[in-house]
Amino acid sequence: MGAALSGVNWTNVAAIPNVNYEIELEAMKLDGNDFFCGLTFPVGESACTLVLGGWGGSVAGLSSIDGLDASENETTKNLYFEPKKWFRIGLIVTARRIAVRIDGTQVMDVETTGKKIDLRQGEIYLSKPLGVATYQTSSALRKIRIRDLGTK
Repeated sequence: MGAALSGVNWTNVAAIPNVNYEIELEAMKLDGNDFFCGLTFPVGESACTLVLGGWGGSVAGLSSIDGLDASENETTKNLYFEPKKWFRIGLIVTARRIAVRIDGTQVMDVETTGKKIDLRQGEIYLSKPLGVATYQTSSALRKIRIRDLGTK
C-alpha cells in the first residue's frame, strides 16, 4: 500500500498490442478502501484505465471517456468487491469497443467510435502503456495474460 498511487508496469513495451487484444488477470483487495485494480491499457494511440473499487471502494468504470472519470461516465457501476477474494477480470479492446468481464459476467461494453479515450490527469500516466495500480490500497495479482486477437 502506498501513500497514494502504487503499481507495476510491463517493461516489454514492444510486445503490447494497442488494438484487438484481450487481457485477463485475477486481482484481490488485501487492505484499504479505494481501488485495488487500476488496469491501464492501450487503446489505439491513447490509453484508458479500468478502475475497480474506486471512490471509497465500490465504483467500477473506465477513466476516462470524453473527459469523464470512471465515476461519471456511461461505464460507471457500483459493485461490491469483497476483501481477500480473487476476482477474475477480462478486458477486450477492439477498434470500436472496450468490454469488461468480472467473474465471467459482462459488466461494461462501450462503443468507443467518436469518443475521446484518454487517461485521467495525474500519476496514473506512470502506468502507461500497460500497468496495474492501486490507490491507498494493497492488492494481489496473479494469472496475468495478454492475447493478441489479430485483425478482426
